[in-house]
Amino acid sequence: MFTEADIATIVLTLKLASVVTLLLLLIGTPIALWLARTRSWLKGPVSAVVAMPLVLPPTVLGFYLLVAMGPEGFVGTFTQSLGLGTLPFTFWGLVVASVFYSLPFVVQPIHNAIAAIGNRPLEVAATLRAGALDRFFSVVLPLARPGFLTAAILGFAHTVGEFGVVLMIGGNIPGETRVVSVQIYDYVEALEYANAHRLAGALVLFSFFILLSLYLIQGRPRHAKTRRVQN
Repeated sequence: MFTEADIATIVLTLKLASVVTLLLLLIGTPIALWLARTRSWLKGPVSAVVAMPLVLPPTVLGFYLLVAMGPEGFVGTFTQSLGLGTLPFTFWGLVVASVFYSLPFVVQPIHNAIAAIGNRPLEVAATLRAGALDRFFSVVLPLARPGFLTAAILGFAHTVGEFGVVLMIGGNIPGETRVVSVQIYDYVEALEYANAHRLAGALVLFSFFILLSLYLIQGRPRHAKTRRVQN
């Protein structure tokens, strides 16, 4: 059904989404925890910065990341000093750009889930001499698990569907930066609509099952709560 080039882009896309999702959970969780618990005046500015990719055109974010990671940018200068070269038009350049672009899709669900817990369970755990890490793994993580699952699914799905940012940062290098969305664009430019239909249809099905998974995750706690009330 798919050509070898299609399979290569699908594998690369899944690899990119998996790496980015893992990094987003590691980076986004401390940010969400801080936003949910802090009363600092910095909460507003930090929340705005985290949410900016929701309203910024992908090409704008991609342009500034390209400048920052280029040979004259501060990130590019740093990576070159480490002997790593520059990140644009590489897989890891796509990873960095995708982390920035998908950050709000991970931070916001985790933040909402943690904020819904309230302070009482953490205060009780603290009175039992539970440390910060213990409170996170024994209280926050179990109670906010639906939020973490939602964040992981949204981060993965959003990375799979990216186009503007990955095209600005990665270009169109087969086996290195050509992801599914760029492959579809290539097919459309070449008027190869049958090939474009196959990949686009696969993404439509993927999106449907992602949304279905989210509704099931978000609906399960409400159903359980309803049963407890009825009993």
